Amino acid sequence: MTAPRETGEKMADAAHRIETAGIDPRRLREVLGCFATGVVVVTTQRDDGTAVGVTVNSFNSVSLDPPLILWSLSLKAPSLAAFRSHEYFAVNILSERQQDLCLRFARPAPDKFAGLAFDRDRSGTPLLRDAAAHLVCRTFARHPGGDHEIYVGEVVSLESFDRAPLVFHQGGFRRLAEMIEQDG
Repeated sequence: MTAPRETGEKMADAAHRIETAGIDPRRLREVLGCFATGVVVVTTQRDDGTAVGVTVNSFNSVSLDPPLILWSLSLKAPSLAAFRSHEYFAVNILSERQQDLCLRFARPAPDKFAGLAFDRDRSGTPLLRDAAAHLVCRTFARHPGGDHEIYVGEVVSLESFDRAPLVFHQGGFRRLAEMIEQDG
């Protein structure tokens, strides 16, 4: 005989699948594109020290105390094994002049760092030059998230520069307009 709780969980799972079955992934992407985001390239290294990175717009803050951020990575990403095996990663917040880097790290390539000048922090984690900011993080937790893995990172060092961020909205890059104070 099945315990009531197990039956309830199975029923809830079945109901959830029915509710989400009608959501078209392309339409979901289109609707999510209405939310403007900054763009980051998250970098780490393989066990042999080879630099790897991926463009991400699923980045946000979680906590100030302790200092935590999160982002997610596709389970199909070639760099998944590197992020799983290396304790440290860097969130490179791209500046508005780094559209080329955004596209470079968004596309599959055997060596996305080929011919690219970059720095490394004390842990060996790659840092992209001319970014708006860098956050070097230690992996705090990883969680399943559908077809992605969610990374929570504890910020161990940070640096920012006086550069406007790269913004992505409705499938294209945008520039931030200066805010105008209004009389209230």
